[in-house]
Amino acid sequence: MRARIASLGMYVDASQEAANDSIWAAIGRVLRDHGVADVPERLHRNRAVQDVWRDPDLLFAQICGFPLVSNPGLGLRVIGVPIYDAPECADGTHRSLIVTRRGDARRLEDYRGRRAAINDRGSNTGMNLLRAAVLPHAREGRFFADVVETGAHRRNIDAILRGEADIAAVDAITYAAALRAEPDLARTVQIIATTVAAATPPFVTARGTDAATAAALQAALAEVIADPGLTEARRALFLTDIVTGDTDRYQPLLALQDDAIAAGYPILR
Repeated sequence: MRARIASLGMYVDASQEAANDSIWAAIGRVLRDHGVADVPERLHRNRAVQDVWRDPDLLFAQICGFPLVSNPGLGLRVIGVPIYDAPECADGTHRSLIVTRRGDARRLEDYRGRRAAINDRGSNTGMNLLRAAVLPHAREGRFFADVVETGAHRRNIDAILRGEADIAAVDAITYAAALRAEPDLARTVQIIATTVAAATPPFVTARGTDAATAAALQAALAEVIADPGLTEARRALFLTDIVTGDTDRYQPLLALQDDAIAAGYPILR
């Protein structure tokens, strides 16, 4: 058997990497106590999350909800849904904040013919929710003059500040972490709109993971929430609870895509 993989690559700013390590250390201890074999000692950080999600030896990861349902070939099983305590997060949902440079136009429709930044074409918060937001303003399958891919939500903000893009939809948790680390961001960027709410990125394991291991993972997630020794780690991640869920929770994200396709706006542009 090849080595199993654990990854927490969704929220990884400087203040969160150490928290992710603490969370994984606690999960690993519970898994070993339950007799799970080949539990990795450390989180995997050497591959893109998109590659990790496809690995049949995936033991634990967090995934964006849109690829979870738009690409069923990933073969993943939901084991928990996080609840976050940050602005625009509630009851296992979050929104994207549509941000621009401070002092720029404040109406979404005024960004027709300008440049957007997205982290990834497969992203829910960076692309799918933004596409849904601008859909009413699109004409003949287009709204923006150009869309640049940066690879990360935080880089979307940087692209706006450098003048390489004018607008982006930034996941609320990433934005809260960025603002916590750099309070002066509030003086240089502005929020002009929020998107519809969407289920938060779930914790997953490979579909082939056996039932006993999946149950041990759920027990470990419960321990993560209950352990007072992880209070600071949870706070760094804005994490307050983890509830059960399955892929049905994420089907509305496909409905947003279907609406865009029906309206003749299948590609964000």
